[in-house]
Parts: sequence; structure tokens; C-alpha cells
Amino acid sequence: MIDLRINKEGLKHNIEKAKENHIIIPTIAQMQNPDLIPEKIKEKLTHTGLWDVDPVNLFRISWHNEAKEFGGLYQHTPNYVEIPSSLSGVPCRILAMSGKWFPTGCHKVGASFGCLAPRLVTGQFDATYHHAVWPSTGNYCRGGAFNSKLLACDSVAILPQDMSKERFDWLKSIAGQIIATPGCESNVKEIFDKTWELKKDPSMMIFNQFAEMGNPLWHYNVTGYALADLFEAVKKPGQRLAGACFTSGSAGTMSSGDLLKERYPGMKLAVGEALQCPTILDNGFGGHRIEGIGDKHIPWVHNVKNTDMAIAIDDEDSQRLLRLFNCKEGQEYLKSLGMTDEQIEKFTWMGISGIANVLCCIKMAKYYELTEDDVVVTVLTDSAVMYKSRVEELNAQHGAYSAFEAEKDHALHMLGLKTDSMLELTYTERKRVHNLKYYTWVEQQGMNVEDLNAQWYDTKGTWDAVHAQAKDLDELIDAFNDEVGILKTL
Repeated sequence: MIDLRINKEGLKHNIEKAKENHIIIPTIAQMQNPDLIPEKIKEKLTHTGLWDVDPVNLFRISWHNEAKEFGGLYQHTPNYVEIPSSLSGVPCRILAMSGKWFPTGCHKVGASFGCLAPRLVTGQFDATYHHAVWPSTGNYCRGGAFNSKLLACDSVAILPQDMSKERFDWLKSIAGQIIATPGCESNVKEIFDKTWELKKDPSMMIFNQFAEMGNPLWHYNVTGYALADLFEAVKKPGQRLAGACFTSGSAGTMSSGDLLKERYPGMKLAVGEALQCPTILDNGFGGHRIEGIGDKHIPWVHNVKNTDMAIAIDDEDSQRLLRLFNCKEGQEYLKSLGMTDEQIEKFTWMGISGIANVLCCIKMAKYYELTEDDVVVTVLTDSAVMYKSRVEELNAQHGAYSAFEAEKDHALHMLGLKTDSMLELTYTERKRVHNLKYYTWVEQQGMNVEDLNAQWYDTKGTWDAVHAQAKDLDELIDAFNDEVGILKTL
């Protein structure tokens, strides 16, 4: 469970700093349901940009934001992209909830909030002394650095050197320090090694998304609820929620599947990974190009016992489809299939890992032979905004795009997906995957083997207990805001 014990000295410092910077911290309940947000805060949002470095943007850590770059408020149905059957090649509905309309253009701003907020409102993190260290394969350190800036905390962003240029360019204006580690998305151990080096300095506090229980707490209580809201808002008579698919990354998003499985018994929950690094599928390893999902280990926060299927996606598929959705010639081809301008614009809401998530949904639909009565959901972590340089690189590598290339990419990399490189997880297979945590977390990262066993044998005392801590966290946030006093003066 998340440690919510109070450090009085640190809490006192944080309250004073919040007063100085006019900070009000949102609750998890407000992120679930923006109707609970005070009207005075909503009024301020109407003249604030989505990416502005303003503490009021903490209240835009929500899936219910309007699709506006400036002045947006909230809507009942979360923003989403529906993949039509003419594009996917499967009859079931695929709904992908969009992370583009969070500050920073990525939902990781929420996961990082879930990790920082508990330590900030308990005083365990002292904003006058500590630096918040955000080890990441890309977007998490962006969200962490942004939240740190809004909460008047110093930050250190760690990410692999091979991540997209856009990430580094933006971080230069937000993070206090940027550290680029060797390798690509799958080089997670190198990130962990850097955190061990930084830990020697007691002022460096590590917020490791792969191990912080605030990550699944946020996704269960915010992403899970939003996906249920989306399904209920757009389902047609007779349709059922048949499945949910999420590439692993830190596995925080997988906990939204825990909520969905409680709400919709019988649905299947799948975890995706890169075919070039099939750690879950067959203990494999390697490098890949699906930016934002880390590999060669099983995240500590992944509730493997509740995962029904593993799906591997070829990174070439995601790269080719990135061109299809974001080149003029590809968009003209999509129009020839009957797609509207609005649909084509929404396809740019899919970043590389988002495309991989959609491909997982297609493979699941083919495997289980899903029909028009079935719905599969996923999330789009970020959008193509973060990958314009990647599109340019692909054009330079493969030559100018054309209608023929677009049709070929659609046929080979989406319609042509097969049910290979998939594994329906039996009890024994789930236990095998869970046991892989031992080698990373107990042997390398100093976790306790009793806690590892509790994740498997005491699910109520671990996962259910963490999910339920949202109520305790909200009480601490309310008490913090009361002491700061800014909310009372609005």
C-alpha cells in the first residue's frame, strides 16, 4: 500500500510554498467527475491554455477535457477515436480514449500526479529540499516535470537518448535537469541504474512509475472510470464490453482494466508489448521502436494475476501506420475509403504506442472472433504531435509517400494482422510472468519477496487496498487545501 504517514516539518514547508504560489490540488474524485470542481476554478480555466505552466491546469488532469488548446472546460463523454470496420478489418467496435487533451498532450501527467501527490500532501516530499526524479521511457518524465513545475517543485527528468526530438525540446523549458540514458525504449535497466546513482544524494527522491503504487491508484480510479463512462455513453442496444487492451509501459494503465473487469465480468484484459522484445510472451529481449513502452522486465505495479492475454505487436506495423495517418497522401487514401475529414483528423490523435494499442485490439477481435455486438476499448497515451520528426525520418528512409504506399500499408500492417504472437494466459502462464518480477525487483531493486508473494496470494490486501486508498488521499488533499487557504478566497 501507499505510505500516507505524515511528516509534519515537510508538510509545513509544502503548505507555505503552496500559499506563495497560489496552488490548489485537485482530488481524485474531481478527476473522476469534473462536476465537483469549483466554478471559480472553471472560470479561470476558460482563459488558460491547455499547456500553460499555471497551477490551475492541475484541474485539467482529466479524461473529460474539451478538445481545445485554449479555454476548454469539460464534457460528459471523454474524447475518443473510433476505428471503423472499413479501416480495422474486424466487425467489432474499437474505441480508443484520447490522451491528447491532457496538459503535455499525454495521460502520463495523471500517472505522475498519482505518484507525487501522496508524498507532497503528507510532507514526505519536502518541496524546499527534495528534487523530484522522474525515470521514464518518455512521457512519464514529461508529465512529472510539468506537475513538478505547477506544484513549485524541482525536477529531474530521465529518459533514453533515442527518444523523439520533440520530447527533449519541450523538456528543456520545464525540467530542472534532463538526463539522457543509453539506448531506446527497451533499455529500462539503464534508467534504473541512473536512479541508484542519484539515490546517493538524499535530496533526490525517486518517483519510479514502474514501482509506485500511486500509478495504478490513479489509473484505476480515473482512467478506469473514464473508460466505463465512454462505453456507457456510446454503446448501442445489445452491445457488450468484450475486452480492453493496453501496451505494458509501466503497466499503470492495466489497472484501469481491473476496474473494468469488476464492472463488466467476462470481459478479457490483454497486455501488449513489442514483438521485437517479447518479455511477457516468451521471456524475450531486444530493442524496438514503439516509443513509451519499456521492456525486459515486468513492472512491479502490474497485477499479472488479472491479465488474460499477452499480445505482441511488430514495431514496423506501428511505424508504417504512423505515416499512413499523418502524411497527406495517406489521408487522401483514407478519404477514398469513405472516412470523413473529422475522422481523418482524429486519426492524428494516435501516437506510436496508441497505434500499437489499436493493433492489439484488432488482434484480440480476430482471436476471439468478436462481432458487431462487441466493443473493445483502449487508450491513446499521446498523439502524433510528439512524432513529427519520426514521420520525417520515415519519409527519408522509405522515400516519398504515395497513394499506392498508403494502400499497401493499410493492407499489410492493419488488415493483414494475424493471430500469431499471442498467448492466452493460463494460471501457470500468469504465474510465470509474475515470477519474472523477482529478478528485476527483488534481486536488483531491493524489493521484499514477501510483498511480491502478497501481490499474487493476497490480491485484496494489495491491489484492492491500493485502489481504495483514493478516498484516504482525497481527505489528505482536502486538508492540505484547507491549510493553504487559497480555495477559501476564490
